Amino acid sequence: MIDILLTPIALVIILVMLHSYFGMEILKRGIIFTDLAIAQFAALGSSVSLGYFHEEYFYLLTLSFALFSAFLIAFASTRKLHLEAFIGILYVLGASGIMMVLSHSAEGMEHFKSLLASDILFTPPSEVLKSGIIYSFIALALYFLYPKLSGFLKELLFFSLLAITVTSSVALAGVFVVFVLLIAPPFVAISLEFKRPLLYSFFFGWFFGISAIVISYFYDLPTGYSVVFLGAFLTAIIVLATSKKEKI
Repeated sequence: MIDILLTPIALVIILVMLHSYFGMEILKRGIIFTDLAIAQFAALGSSVSLGYFHEEYFYLLTLSFALFSAFLIAFASTRKLHLEAFIGILYVLGASGIMMVLSHSAEGMEHFKSLLASDILFTPPSEVLKSGIIYSFIALALYFLYPKLSGFLKELLFFSLLAITVTSSVALAGVFVVFVLLIAPPFVAISLEFKRPLLYSFFFGWFFGISAIVISYFYDLPTGYSVVFLGAFLTAIIVLATSKKEKI
C-alpha cells in the first residue's frame, strides 16, 4: 500500500509548492480564472494532438497552446479592458474547442475526463521526477529573473512560466486539480490572515491533497476528483466560517 501511495503523495507535495506561489500572485492580481483559461488552452493543445496527430507532438502542441494563451493574457493586462471578462472568454474558447476537436474521436470523452482530473494514483515515478526538474527551473527563474523585469516583459515572463507549469500539471493531474491546487491553498491562507500565507498555503494544500489520495485508495474513488472535491469542500467551509459579515 505504502509503495502505491508514495508517488502520488510526492507529486502532490511538488505541485502544491509551485502552484501555491502562482495562486498567491493570481489572487493579488484579482484574475482568478487565469490558470483555468491557460489550462484549457493546454488541454486544447493535447486534444489537437489526439484528434489530428494520433498523440504525436503532444508536449509541443500542449505547450504551444498554453504559451499562446499566456501571451494573450499578458498583452491584455497592459490594455484598458475588463481583464477577468477577457480571460473568461478565453476559457470558453478553449473548452468549446476541445469538444469540437474530440467530437469525432472514438476515445474523445475518456480523454476529456482525464483532462479534467487524472487518476494520479498511478502516475509513473519518472513523470514525477521530470516534472520536479521542470518546476525547479521555473522556481529559479521566478526567484532570480522575474524581480529584475518590469512592465510587459515582467507580465509576459510570469504568464509564460505559469503556462509551462500548467502544461506539465494538466498532463499529470488535469485542469480541475490544477485549479484547486492553485487557488484553494492561498485563498484559505489569505482569508485566515496568516502572517506567512505562502507557508500555510503549503500546509493546507498538502493536508487535503494527501488526505484525498489516502481516502480515494481505501474507498476506490477517482483520485483526481477526490483531491478537487476535498480541497474545494474544505476551502468553502473554512472561508465561510471565518469570514466577517458584510455590512449592508
